Amino acid sequence: MIVYTACKSKFLDDVLDDQIHEAIHQEFQRKLFRRAGESEVNSWRNSMKEMRQVLNDPDIPGDSLVSIEYNIPLTGKRIDFILTGRNAQLEESAVIIELKQWSDVQATQQDAVVNTWLGKGNINTPHPSYQAWTYAALIEDYSEVVQNEQVRLSACAYLHNLDSAKVINDPFYKAHTDRAPVFISKDARKLSEFLKKHVKYGDQNDLMYRIEHGKIRPSKNLADSLSNMLLGNREFLMIDDQKLVYEMALDLAHSRNDSSKRVLIVEGGPGTGKSVVAINLLSEFTQRGMVCQYVSKNAAPRAVFEAKLTGTFKKTRIANLFRGSGNYIGAECNFFDVLIVDEGQRLTAKSGLLSNKGENQIKELIHASKLCIFFVDEDQRVTFKDIGSKAEIRKWALALGAEVVEQELRSQFRCNGSDGYIAWLNHHLQIKPTANLNLDELDFDFKIFDSPTALHNAIRQKNEVNNKARVVAGYCWDWKSKKNPNAFDIEFPEHDYKAQWNLDDDGSTWIIKPNSVEQVGCIHTCQGLELDYVGVIVGPDFVVRNGEVLTDAFKRSNMDQSIKGFKGGLKTDRANNLAMADAVIKNTYKTLMTRGMKGCYVYFTDDETRAHFQTLVNGFEHVEVAPMLNKYEGLDLPIVQAGQEAANSVPIFDLKFAAGQFSEFQQADTFDHVVLPAHLRASEGYFVARVEGDSMNKRIPPGAWCLFHFNPQGTRNGKIVVVQHRRISDPELGGQYTIKRYKSEKHFGEDGVVNSVIVLKPESTNDKHEAIVLSAEDAEEMVVVAEFLTVV
Repeated sequence: MIVYTACKSKFLDDVLDDQIHEAIHQEFQRKLFRRAGESEVNSWRNSMKEMRQVLNDPDIPGDSLVSIEYNIPLTGKRIDFILTGRNAQLEESAVIIELKQWSDVQATQQDAVVNTWLGKGNINTPHPSYQAWTYAALIEDYSEVVQNEQVRLSACAYLHNLDSAKVINDPFYKAHTDRAPVFISKDARKLSEFLKKHVKYGDQNDLMYRIEHGKIRPSKNLADSLSNMLLGNREFLMIDDQKLVYEMALDLAHSRNDSSKRVLIVEGGPGTGKSVVAINLLSEFTQRGMVCQYVSKNAAPRAVFEAKLTGTFKKTRIANLFRGSGNYIGAECNFFDVLIVDEGQRLTAKSGLLSNKGENQIKELIHASKLCIFFVDEDQRVTFKDIGSKAEIRKWALALGAEVVEQELRSQFRCNGSDGYIAWLNHHLQIKPTANLNLDELDFDFKIFDSPTALHNAIRQKNEVNNKARVVAGYCWDWKSKKNPNAFDIEFPEHDYKAQWNLDDDGSTWIIKPNSVEQVGCIHTCQGLELDYVGVIVGPDFVVRNGEVLTDAFKRSNMDQSIKGFKGGLKTDRANNLAMADAVIKNTYKTLMTRGMKGCYVYFTDDETRAHFQTLVNGFEHVEVAPMLNKYEGLDLPIVQAGQEAANSVPIFDLKFAAGQFSEFQQADTFDHVVLPAHLRASEGYFVARVEGDSMNKRIPPGAWCLFHFNPQGTRNGKIVVVQHRRISDPELGGQYTIKRYKSEKHFGEDGVVNSVIVLKPESTNDKHEAIVLSAEDAEEMVVVAEFLTVV
């Protein structure tokens, strides 16, 4: 959308008549259905007078076109000013001009970030050259008109009230000013020369109209660039069930009818590889020419993954693929082919710094996309505002008419693949009870330290290996160093320890900056990211008294936004607010303690709490698993007899599912348990059973013991499932079963979409096996008992 467009001659007249700001505002209201603020209207009036001075040159053709406030597809951003025409080579050309009224600017130590007065005070904001060239890159990367018709895009910034270029052109920002030069108050003639270089002849074919109404798709250069970044990058390799979720997402995107919406919810605990799958999907969907973005509420994952992919802390054009979750307010329905939402549990209802924009981020994301993929871990909701539960996603999906598919990532790659450690944390942080009372036989380096000094020294030593060890803490100390760089935030004089919170200059990439091991991070700079070793300082908001965990939100810093509203809420709903604060504090420490892949070192500030956890680590006797039984041939895992319990175990159903035609009568009458291997995580509804026959031997060896999920929810299409045929035998006594790939063919009936034919397909090297085809009538007498997950 373009708010104002006119030829140069008409623009000059509108400014001379002092009508330009009114003309822009009138179109602004007509097209955006709202009024602009007084300050914005005044900025139009002032900046356009300066642009008239620049354009009032006879060598800039009068029939070149001026476009003001162009709303860039894929973002909520607007380009201030664009001049279009043809260059000396008669190529179509567009010049993007970022306008600023700043009279003063200060440098920062963050790439592409400066500091200036905006509104009520000095704040950090993007460098205008960075803004200008990334806007140009975004159009170049996604406009089919620009890609196919070789349109030339140029960019610059004009700070017409700034008298000194010393800071804005500092060599630190050279990577950006080289791409989009900066012009200041005394540079009006220079800017005119720059424009004449790119626009020598008029715009006879209305270039911006064609760009605005042209097809949006990612360019091959962008797709290839992203794909090449992933090649050979071991941090983004997928294995096991990560690959299964990846293939499911691709299938959903390509089997979708044009009119249908789909939502994929992928649940996974810490270290199950949610972000790895998300980044691979971003690359693959872009490679396939689909309009796709990676979305997160927290800025840290976006910044870190961008830096890891590009190998630089400098901003690059792939930054346009990474967006915050508040960017989809008012987005066109189904504009995006795919939105990939990482850390979905962190989504909020309202957006903006003041939480006063939009209605609901989940609703806005589903509305804006044809396929919306949410990666969630409900145990990592760490602020009062976090609303990203599976139930909330399902609610909005239903309201917007979207089909919901659910998957789970189970394999644990963090904490040395130890589900036992995470279960131990759940139990002893008193989040939920588990059978994991000790850490014996877990290949994970967990230690309690008697001082923060010793802990930080240990982390420094680990960091010398590969810069993958950091110290983090609960937000119980004010961030004094934010305003006073010489101040220390976390101090323990009795231990001769003092440290600062993560440096403001390191921004969202603190966790991977070379020297940031000296600072202490918080939940907001490390959630969704991983280290080899993490050191955690547990503050006074979490203590243990007589074996009971007690949390105290009043011990948190007043600067902590994660519990904003807690004190006020106590007056209206004390019990609920205390429960919410308890969950936030416990989830925060669990999240911090699961950032390490190899180890976690902890210092508890409270003496009794430290002693309690030291006893837990050292004082419990080993809990033995029941001896193995030999009654399950080929199941070479620990077996627990019926009536006994063990961590990470699931029941064994001796059904002998037939991987052929429906089997003879079988009865699920045994309830011994099997302890799953470390890379698999037990969950409610999981069980192990043996598959006989060879009709699925491309995926399941004959006689293999397999892990299943009982009564799976969501779509079955394309999944390997266990089917019970109820027509032949009474389900009260048992059943007849088969395992096949499920495929349904649908048609529209009076009651909406219904199955017309169901095909149960074999996947075998043996050609004798044929598909089982069930009519709609037969399907009514069939039950999908379970979904195949993996061979154990």
